[in-house]
Amino acid sequence: MKGSKKRVVSKPSSSRTIVKANPNDNKSVTIEPPIVSSYNDQIRPLLDTVDRLRNLNVMKEGIQLPTIVVVGDQSSGKSSVLESLAGISLPRGQGICTRVPLVMRLQGCTSSEPEIWLEYSDKVVQTDEEHIAEAISAATDVIAGSSKGVSDAPLTLHVKKAGAPDLTMVDLPGITRVPVKGQPENIHEQISGMIMKYIKPQESIILNVLSATVDFTTCESIRMSRQVDKTGERTLAVVTKADMAPEGLLQKVTADDVSIGLGYVCVRNRVGEETYEEARDQEELLFKTHPMLSMIDENIVGLPVLAQKLIHIQTTMISRCLPEIVRKIKHKMETADLELKKLPMVMTSTGEALMTLMDIIASAKESLLRILIQGDFSEYPDNHSMHGTARLADMLSKFSDDLQAKPKQVREFLMDEIKVLEECKCVGLPNFIPRSAFMAILSQQVDDIHAKPVEFIKNIWDYIEVVLSSVITKYSENFPQVQPSIKRAGRNLMSKIKEQSVDRVIQIVEMEKLTDYTCSPEYMKSWTEKIDAQKSFVDAVLNDKTKPESFSVNGFGSVKISHLREYHAHLLQQAFDMKMRITSYWKIVLRRNVDNLALYLQLSVKYLVNTQFQKEIVAEMVDPKGGGGVERMLEESPSVASKREKLRRVLRF
Repeated sequence: MKGSKKRVVSKPSSSRTIVKANPNDNKSVTIEPPIVSSYNDQIRPLLDTVDRLRNLNVMKEGIQLPTIVVVGDQSSGKSSVLESLAGISLPRGQGICTRVPLVMRLQGCTSSEPEIWLEYSDKVVQTDEEHIAEAISAATDVIAGSSKGVSDAPLTLHVKKAGAPDLTMVDLPGITRVPVKGQPENIHEQISGMIMKYIKPQESIILNVLSATVDFTTCESIRMSRQVDKTGERTLAVVTKADMAPEGLLQKVTADDVSIGLGYVCVRNRVGEETYEEARDQEELLFKTHPMLSMIDENIVGLPVLAQKLIHIQTTMISRCLPEIVRKIKHKMETADLELKKLPMVMTSTGEALMTLMDIIASAKESLLRILIQGDFSEYPDNHSMHGTARLADMLSKFSDDLQAKPKQVREFLMDEIKVLEECKCVGLPNFIPRSAFMAILSQQVDDIHAKPVEFIKNIWDYIEVVLSSVITKYSENFPQVQPSIKRAGRNLMSKIKEQSVDRVIQIVEMEKLTDYTCSPEYMKSWTEKIDAQKSFVDAVLNDKTKPESFSVNGFGSVKISHLREYHAHLLQQAFDMKMRITSYWKIVLRRNVDNLALYLQLSVKYLVNTQFQKEIVAEMVDPKGGGGVERMLEESPSVASKREKLRRVLRF
C-alpha cells in the first residue's frame, strides 16, 4: 500500500499486532501477525487428519505421512528455533538435550490458558509451561534411560496455545561426532541412522537448522539431507544466530552453494531472559536497522516468516500426498480384511477344534495330492522344489541312468565266467552250461547293485518328507500351539514309510537272485545276435596264427584276448555263451528293477496321501500321551492373537 507505514503496538497478551495506518483515510486495520494468523479452516482440518493418522500408527504399516523433520548439527540453535515457534521452553544443557524423536504438535487457539501434555509408551502426562522442560526430560529418561544414550522411540508433545502456529514437527537429536561420558561409542552412527530414517521418505519436509557462524558446506546435516534430497526440493534451511555473524550472510543465502530448494529463513535466537515477545521485537528491529542484515529480503527473515513458510509448505505437501495416502490406506484395509478372514475362528469347544483339525488335514491332503500325484504346481509356481511329480521323475530318471550305466571292466574279459565255470563243473556232457554257474554270476551282479535301489528310495522319501513338512507348516501356521504335534506326526509317518519301503526294495532286489526268468522276447533276440560271434571269437583266440591281442565283440567293443589262449576251446565257448546270456538278461533285470520301483513309488505315494497321512495325524492329536493336541487348539496362540489385533487396528484406520 503506497504511502503507508508500519508501527508496533503492544497488547496485554503475549502476542502483538501490526497496525497499518493510512494517512489518506485516517483509518486503522488490525492484522494478526503470521504466527497467530496461521489458524484457519483450510489448514487445521488437513493437519488434524494427518495427526489422527499418526495417532493410529499408520506409519508402522509402511504408510508415510507428510512430516516436518527438524535436523541440525549440535549447537546449531535448533532448540531455540523450536522454542520460539511454540512459545515454550525445551530442555537445555550440555551435550545432547534431545535424545528421542520429539513429535511437536502445535495448535493455535483462542483460549488464554494453554493446554500442554505429553504422550509416550501409552501414557498421557499433563504439564504446564513452567514445568514442560522437566516433564520432557523425565519422559526422555523413561524412554531412553537416565544416561546420555538415545532411542528412536518417539515422545509426542501437544501444545495448544494462543499464537502458536498450526504445525506438526519432529525434532531429532543434534548430530554429534565425539561421544562424551555416558554415551555409547557409536552415538554418531545411532543419531545419523535415526535422522536418515526420518528424512528419507519423500513425504518428509526437511527443516535444516544452520548456524550463521559456520560454513554451510561443512555441516553434516546438509550432507545428510543432500543424500536423500539431491535437488533440495523438500529442504528448507533456517539460519540461526544471524546477529552473531552478519558479515557475508546475504551472500551465503543468495549464493545457495548447498542447493536448498525451498529457500532460507534467517532468524535471531532469543537471548538470556528475554521473553518471546521481546525476542520478536528485537529480531524485527535487527533485520530493519542492521547495516548488513537489513539488506536481506524481508520475505526471508524472522520467526513469523518461518512459521508462515512452514505452514504453507506443510499444507501443500499434505494436499499433494493425501490422495495417495488414502489410496494406500484403503489398500491396506482391504488386505487386512482379507487376512483377517483367513485367520481361524476363535474356538470354544472340542468339537469345533476337531472340525478345524480335519479342515487342516483336508487342505494339506489336497495340496499333497496336487503336488505329488496330479502334477499341479499352481500353489508353488516359483518354488521348483515343490513341483513334486517333476522332481520325482527327475530322481527316477537319474536312478535309471546310474543303475544302467555300463560298469568299468575290472577283470579281464571272460575271466569271471571261466572261474565260475571251473568251480561249477561236474561229470557230464561238455556243451551244457551249468545253471548254478549262471546263477552265481547273476547273484554276484545283483549284490553289486544292491545298494543303489535302497539309496534311491531313501532319497525319495527324504524329498517327500521335505514337501510334507512344508505343506504342514503352511496349513497349520495359524495354530502354532499344535503345529509341533502335527509336524511330529508327519515325521513319524515318514520314518515308518521309509523303513517299510527299504524292506520292500530289498525284497524286489533279492527276488532277482531266486531265479532267472523273463517272458520278454528281448532276451532271446539279444542273445541270438551276440552268440553269432562265438565261433569267430574262439578261432581268433586259439586258431589265428597272427595271434591278435584283441577282438571286437558286439556290445563290448574291442576286448583283449591274449590271456585266454591257455584255456580249452569248450571252456571258452561256454564262457562266451554265458557272458552273452548274462549280458542279455542283465539289461532286462535292470529295467525290471526301475519299472518295479517306479510303480511301487507311485502306489506308496498315493497310499500316503489318501490314507496314512490323515490317520497318523488324527492319531497323534487325539492321543492323550501326545499332550491333548485337539484341546490345545482352543488356546489361541499369542502370535495369532497379536496378528488378529494388528489387523483389527488397521481396519480402524
